[in-house]
Amino acid sequence: MKKKFFATFFISLLVFCLVYAGLGHFLKNSNNKEVAGEEGEEVEKEVKEFEEKNEILFLLLGVDAKDINQKGTRTDTMMLVNIDFESGKTKILSIPRDTRVDIRGLKGQRKINAAHANGGPELTVKTVKDLLGIELDYFVKVDYKAVKEVVDAIGGVTIDIPKDMYYSDPTADPPLLINLKKGEQQLLDGDKSLQFLRYRKGYKDADIGRIRAQQQFMKAFMEQALKPKNLLKLPKVVSAYYKYVDTNIPLGTLTKMAFSANKINTENMETATVPGEGKRIGKGDYYIYNEDELDTIVNNMFGNYVFK
Repeated sequence: MKKKFFATFFISLLVFCLVYAGLGHFLKNSNNKEVAGEEGEEVEKEVKEFEEKNEILFLLLGVDAKDINQKGTRTDTMMLVNIDFESGKTKILSIPRDTRVDIRGLKGQRKINAAHANGGPELTVKTVKDLLGIELDYFVKVDYKAVKEVVDAIGGVTIDIPKDMYYSDPTADPPLLINLKKGEQQLLDGDKSLQFLRYRKGYKDADIGRIRAQQQFMKAFMEQALKPKNLLKLPKVVSAYYKYVDTNIPLGTLTKMAFSANKINTENMETATVPGEGKRIGKGDYYIYNEDELDTIVNNMFGNYVFK
């Protein structure tokens, strides 16, 4: 069986893609004075709701697929993201892909990444709602190929590599080679960024170690991506968005987000991971979450969205 090490996707990438895609939508439709009928009314309603809250909560999903709409694929990355555009604060809760949960319509408990394989992003959203006990409507699904294109478009990302990273899998499609050397302040292009994000086996705690690397990368990426000079990269970023991103966040909200992005503060980011530990059950390796600790984290981070 071929081993695959999927790339991960971060809120920094997502904010950048969504914000500029929203701006792209705005520019594309700026010659239209109004949108006709019910569609126009719906857009106005969405914008009004966003203006009232001035924040958004969505589930970020990372996949490795030949087509962003391909069915039957498991998610490799799952993050619950809340962006407050008034305070500039971003909150991110990483959910390990092997988390053992109940999935609607399936018998027995499964790994949470099976939800997408069986019911796409819609079932995944329902599964996360059940797990965390929160109100959640929106998802953003990103294919890892977007990472390479967007990182190259903004001129790379500077990051500290904490250890030598090496892994080779010639049976993968395409063949996988990770070969990065330990060192501070290294400028990674798109290909090397993918290597950094794919690396997992060398961490003692595997997926949790990679999540820490994700959280390190996201801050470095956002600092680079949101620089004013990168507005000039709009065409390339929007192109990557249309090819590799799928979302149900409404157009009106995307457009409003585009003009609120300057308030995002990269120093005001809170990150956490679903607490728990790995456990072998039968023939499978699972991540068993600590319910009490998870409830505390969810209430502290996303209290406004918790079911009353």
